[in-house]
Amino acid sequence: MIDDVDRKILHALQCAPRLPFRHIAELADVSEQTAARRYHALRRSGVLRVVGLVAPAVHGEAQWVARIRSRPDRVGPLADSLAKRQDVAHANLASGGSEIICTLRSPVEAQRDDVLLRQLPRSASVLDVSIDLLLHPFGETGTSEWTGYGAGLTLDQVRRLTADRQPAPARPLRPPTEEDAPLLAALAEDGRAPHTRLAELTGWSNARVARRLEALETSGTLFYDVELLPERLGHTLNATLWLRVAPARLHQAGEELARHAEVAFAGAISGHHNLMVSVICRDAEDFYRYLTTHVAAIDGINSYEVSIRVRRLKQAASLIFHGRLVHPAPA
Repeated sequence: MIDDVDRKILHALQCAPRLPFRHIAELADVSEQTAARRYHALRRSGVLRVVGLVAPAVHGEAQWVARIRSRPDRVGPLADSLAKRQDVAHANLASGGSEIICTLRSPVEAQRDDVLLRQLPRSASVLDVSIDLLLHPFGETGTSEWTGYGAGLTLDQVRRLTADRQPAPARPLRPPTEEDAPLLAALAEDGRAPHTRLAELTGWSNARVARRLEALETSGTLFYDVELLPERLGHTLNATLWLRVAPARLHQAGEELARHAEVAFAGAISGHHNLMVSVICRDAEDFYRYLTTHVAAIDGINSYEVSIRVRRLKQAASLIFHGRLVHPAPA
């Protein structure tokens, strides 16, 4: 189980994924060696991964939320095959093992049926499919990540870490070049790989690596995701809330939900429900308390549906294998 030092390290990384260990150590009030040792222990155990990813918008792709209802006795192979696809992320089994919930990357102008026909393996076990466009994610780095694992940094520390963050760049984004391929591959495996290691893998100088990283980051082409396994941090219940919110209250409700410590993601979507919220709690009683207090206090929610996760398959870029976050094998 993690302690206060680990919590501060996790929170610091969520605010600034490539923050040097000396700065992390200052925030956690430990030595630089201790901060590095704690981080590497979390990473080796498969609880934590920092990954560098190319923004879907770079290739003109949007994110779609898919709900695939299947026969429970046939859902396993279908779910596993979807999770292994590079264009599928955040895949989970829910609703007693009869529903797959995942996000897909595909051009926004594509027909919804076309998106699934290309990416969903043909299977007689599929009973029903719905797919909706993710219209807008709520929150911002440093204030909207899941921090339900306990007290981390103070609000002032978070502000200092995120003060220099650049505003979202104007579209369209600039695609990476072929020369960037080894750099991006290395960051997809370890988003905190030091400049010396990246220089070794690319054959570039340290200075060139630093310049290229800055260009990719500031342009919005490259972003970092901090992946955690909540189950290994004592939080065994993960639920997806499907909310219907009055349009006039949608933005305010989404932003308020994104600030909750129990929320890992909140986004506006198309379809019957217009707000999707991923919630992580310690157990069923903790989730009930959250639902009847924090969620109940938000104005504008007209109805809701709950999908309880029974098996986590994939995070943004990591597969879950024997209870550990692992880098996917190359296709």
